[in-house]
Amino acid sequence: MDGRAEAALPTEERFRGLLDAAPDAMVIVDDAGIINLVNVQTETLFGYRRDELLGRPVEILVPDRFRAYHALHRSGYSDTRQVRPMGAGLDLYGLRKDGTEFPVEISLSPLETAEGLFVSAAVRDVSERKAAEERFRGLLEAAPDAMVIVDDTGTIKLVNAQTETLFGHRRDELLGRPVEMLIPGRFRAHHSLHRADYAGARQVRPMGAGLQLHGLRKDGTEFPVEISLSPLETADGLLVSAAVRDVSERKAAEARINELAAFVESSQDAILAVTLDGHITYWNAAAARLYGYTAHEVKGHRVGLLAPSGHAAEIDLLLERLRQGEKVEHFETLRRTKAGQLLDVDVTLWPTHAPDGTVIGACAIVRDISDRKRAEAELTALYEQQRHVALTLQRSLMGTPPAVPGLVTASRYRPATQGAGVGGDWFDLIPLGAGRVGVLIGDVMGRGLEAAAVMGQLRSAAHALAKTGMQPRQLMQALDSCVADLDVPDQLVTCCYLVIAADDGEVTVCSAGHLPILIATPGQGVRSLPAPVNTPLGVGGVLFQQSQSTIPPGATLVLYTDGLVETPGSDIGDQLTALTTVLYGLFGAEAPGLEAVADHVLAALLPDADGHNDDVTLLLTQLPAAPLASVTTHLPAVPTAVHEGRAFLGKALSSWGCTDTADDARLLLSEVLTNAVQHAQGPIGVRLHRTDTDLTVEVSDRSSQLPKPRPAGEDEESGRGLILVQTLTHSWGVRPTDEGKTIWFTLKL
Repeated sequence: MDGRAEAALPTEERFRGLLDAAPDAMVIVDDAGIINLVNVQTETLFGYRRDELLGRPVEILVPDRFRAYHALHRSGYSDTRQVRPMGAGLDLYGLRKDGTEFPVEISLSPLETAEGLFVSAAVRDVSERKAAEERFRGLLEAAPDAMVIVDDTGTIKLVNAQTETLFGHRRDELLGRPVEMLIPGRFRAHHSLHRADYAGARQVRPMGAGLQLHGLRKDGTEFPVEISLSPLETADGLLVSAAVRDVSERKAAEARINELAAFVESSQDAILAVTLDGHITYWNAAAARLYGYTAHEVKGHRVGLLAPSGHAAEIDLLLERLRQGEKVEHFETLRRTKAGQLLDVDVTLWPTHAPDGTVIGACAIVRDISDRKRAEAELTALYEQQRHVALTLQRSLMGTPPAVPGLVTASRYRPATQGAGVGGDWFDLIPLGAGRVGVLIGDVMGRGLEAAAVMGQLRSAAHALAKTGMQPRQLMQALDSCVADLDVPDQLVTCCYLVIAADDGEVTVCSAGHLPILIATPGQGVRSLPAPVNTPLGVGGVLFQQSQSTIPPGATLVLYTDGLVETPGSDIGDQLTALTTVLYGLFGAEAPGLEAVADHVLAALLPDADGHNDDVTLLLTQLPAAPLASVTTHLPAVPTAVHEGRAFLGKALSSWGCTDTADDARLLLSEVLTNAVQHAQGPIGVRLHRTDTDLTVEVSDRSSQLPKPRPAGEDEESGRGLILVQTLTHSWGVRPTDEGKTIWFTLKL
C-alpha cells in the first residue's frame, strides 16, 4: 500500500477487526476503482489471498461480460453518493479466482476522506437463495393451476405458464401490472377492499367464499373461477399467492346436473333408484303419486314391497340381470300400490356404474299403462270383431270355385295374421265346356277392405269374361281396362289366367306380372310354365301376350300369390327355390294326394302360422286324363260338307260303340255344319272326342261372327238350328279363336 493509503487510513488496524467480523465480504475501493481493503470473508468468497487483491482494479472480481459497464456504474455512483444496493433490479455476479461465477447482492456505502471518495461494498453470495428461488419457480410452473403472486399493493410480481394460457396474456404483459386487469370491470371497485381485508386476516383460505368469481381474458371474455389465497411473508413485505382454477366445465356440469335433477323430479313418470340388493335409495314425486308411498316411507326398504303376490321372484330375476350390466327396456308387469290396488306398469331399468365401470345400483322409470291395457283389450275385441266381418266379406267376395268333373284340385287361403288380415288374393276355376277349364289367380296389391272390394269386382268380371270363351290375352286386356275404370289411385293387380285343354294336354297362359306357375310331374321333377313377361294390370297401354305349352297328363300346376314366398327377412329367390325343393320331394314316382301336398307346402314355407303379414293363396290343379278317343277332319265350306260330316260322325260313333246317341249327334252336327257352310268361310274343322260319360263335338270355321239363338216364325225354314242344339245337348257353347270361332256341344253317353 502506498503512502497516500497509509495516510488516508491511519486507523486501518482498528477497522480490520470490524471488517473481519462482518458476515459479508467487504471490499473498499477508491474513486479509481482500486481495491484498498478487503476482509477475510472476501478471501474466502472469491478464492484470492489478500495480497492478490490489494492494489488491483475491483473489476478483477467482475465477470468479463460486465466489466465494460462496471466503470460506468462506478462513475454514476460518484455522482449520486448514497447508501444503496448496487444494480437494483439487475442480476449481479461475482468472479472467483478459479473462473467460476456466482450470483451476488452488493450494498454500497460512500466513505468521504481527506484523500477523496472511498466506496465500501458489502458482497453477499446469494447462490443458495437463487437456487431456492429457481426451485420455487419450478414448483410454480409445475402447478396445475394458474398461479399469480402479488404484493401488498396488488401489483403482479410473478406468474406461471398456466396463467398465460388461462388469461391469454404474455408474462411480460402481466408483471408489474395491477392484478385488477384479470378481473371483470364490474368487480374491480370492490377488489381493492377485499385485498385490504385479506391483509388484515392473513391465512390460507378460498377467496370470496360463497361468491361467484370470474376471470377476464385478454380477449374480453369472462369465465368462472375458483381462487385459493396463501400469504407469503418476505423481507420485501407481504406477498399473496393466488391459485386460480377455471371451473367452466364444472359449472356447466353442475348446471346440467341441476337441470336433470329438476327434470327427474318434475317427470310425470315414476323414477326410483335401488341398490343391487333391491333397497330403494331415490323416489321422485311421480313415484309417490303412483304408488301412494312418500319418499320417507320407502327409502331403505326393499323394492319387493311394490310387487303383488307371485311377483317376488320376478324382481330377483330383474336385479340379477342388472348385476350383469344388462338394460331392461319396457318390461310390462303388475305392481301394487299402498292401498293394495294392482296397476299395469311399463318398467325400464338400467344399471348405474362406478367410475371403474363396476355396477353399483340401478335406476327405474315406471309408467302406469292401466288405461292403455284396458284400451288395448277393448281395441283387440273390436279388432277381432271387425276382422271377422272383413274376412267374412272377403271370403264371400272370393266365392267358392265349382267342382270341375275330372279335374282334381286342392286350394288353401290363409288371411294375414297381422294388420287388417284381409287382402286382395283370389282364385277361380271356370268350366269352359268341351273338356276345357279356365284357371284364374290374382292379387290386388294392398290390404284391408279396399283391396278386398277391388278383388271382388275383378273376380266377378274375370269369371264373366272367361265364360265367353275368350282367350287369356283377351281376358287380361279386358281386365286391364276394368282396373283403370275402378279409378283406385296407385292400384296394381297381378293376375294369371290359364286355359287347360285336357284332350290335347295343352295349357294356354297369360300372366300380368304374376309369380311363375310351377309344373310338378311325378318322376320328372318341377319346372316353371313358360309365359311371356307382361306388366301388372293397372299400368295401362300394354298389349298382353300369351303362350301355349303341352303338359303331360297327371301333371300338377302349382299357382300361388306372393304371400307364400315374400316373407320378412327372407329373399324371394331363396323362397322360390325352397318351394321348388319341397315340391320336388313330394312328387316322386307316383302322384301324391293334392290335399296333403297343400298342407305340407304351407307348413314348410310358413312355419310360423301366426306370423305372416300378408294373405296367402295356394292352388294345386292336376291335369285330367286325356279323352278315351279323339278324331279330327277338315271339310270345305260347300253343301256336300254336311253329308261328309254326318258320315264321318257315324263312322266314329260306330267304332266307339256309341250308337245310342248317333241320331241326336247327326242331327245336331247337321244343323251346326249347315250354319257354317251358309254363314262362314272354310275350311271347316270337325273334331270328335269322348270320355267315359260324354261325347263332345266341335265345329270350327274362319268367321269371327258369333251365332245367336233366335225364335223362328212358323213359316220360316231357318232359325231353329241353335234352338235344337240348346234343347238336345247337355251343354253347348262357342268360343273365339285366332282364325274365327269354334262351336261345340256335349251329349251324355
